[in-house]
Amino acid sequence: MNTEQRQQLIAHAFSTHFGATPTLWCRAPGRVDLMGSHTDYNLGYVMTMTVDRDTWMAARPRADRLVRIASLNLPGGSEFSLDDIQPANNPEMRWTDYIRGVAKVLQDAGHPLAGFDGLIHSTIPLGSGLSSSAALEMVTAIVFQQVSDFRLDAVQMARLGQQAENQFVGVSCGILDQYSSALGRAGAALLLDCRDLTSRDVPVHPTIGVVICDTKAERQLVGTEYADRRRQCEEGVRVLQQRQPEIRSLRDVPVEVFERYKQHLPAVVAKRCQFIIEENTRVLELKDALPRGDKQKLHHLFHASYVGARDLYEIAVPAMEAMLNAMLEGPGVIAARQAGAGFGGCMVALVEAQFVQHFVPYVTQAYTGKTGVQPSIYSVAAVDGAGLLNR
Repeated sequence: MNTEQRQQLIAHAFSTHFGATPTLWCRAPGRVDLMGSHTDYNLGYVMTMTVDRDTWMAARPRADRLVRIASLNLPGGSEFSLDDIQPANNPEMRWTDYIRGVAKVLQDAGHPLAGFDGLIHSTIPLGSGLSSSAALEMVTAIVFQQVSDFRLDAVQMARLGQQAENQFVGVSCGILDQYSSALGRAGAALLLDCRDLTSRDVPVHPTIGVVICDTKAERQLVGTEYADRRRQCEEGVRVLQQRQPEIRSLRDVPVEVFERYKQHLPAVVAKRCQFIIEENTRVLELKDALPRGDKQKLHHLFHASYVGARDLYEIAVPAMEAMLNAMLEGPGVIAARQAGAGFGGCMVALVEAQFVQHFVPYVTQAYTGKTGVQPSIYSVAAVDGAGLLNR
């Protein structure tokens, strides 16, 4: 559906659900990492890009401190008081914990909040690795600022969103997803430094198209091996610090230093650290290859990233391997790798722009033939970060 049809759908549903007309429209995009899997919580580098799949919230301020939330993507509705913010007690409403968590951290940071009625509609596939949760957090932060009359800068907003996910939802994520959704730039990827939270625009060569390939293997990061990977990286830093005290995170470890001391690390920890250290180097190399459209270099970097994710970080699953093989056989493909945290979800391909329309049906058919699963495959473009919806 186009933008006008989407607005009409949401406005009608809002009126039906809340008995009123929305007065506020906000949006926040999803994102895809072109390089930099799991480097964010290791304070390293990520090449990230917003995508033109986003989460909208239509809202209406309330005179009390009640927040009522519903979604066109998920069943049911939920409400909570800003005077007593607790996790949702209904498992089907756990998605509202991202909203509750943002409310909690905003109030804890000293921002007085007003209640609202809000209806959500998202075109970001849920559980796919395109940061649907971060987009929900960022659009919630925008709505609260508007109805409560205060302002945050985009980096503050990203930090608070990460805090909500870490402390309230219980996912030990880095800041990549929230930063990307809050600070994305139309027409460019961002080279993000996760230590000092700065970024620079990196143009994508105009002959290159970016294609998302959703395996439909859903990811669930709460209580999974995601937290284990983070602990293993932290253990590696502690051991390496005993040899070189100036090391604060894995981004401080050159490859040659790691090679010198890796025998002191447990075998599994050494594998995890090796992947992160090499992945950081690949991000910095991508900074130069992407604007040039250096196809050979792009293929090499993406391939090395996927092999490392599979063999060293061990975040690949059979659906990802099947999708990778289909992508690499697709017409016009330049490079292909994992996206997001792994364990299923989406993959990303760089494709010669003139072949994108042929690449999509080919990969769809090839993956379905191999797995029996119908994937979702589509090209994306970079868009601006979270804000008011330009209607």
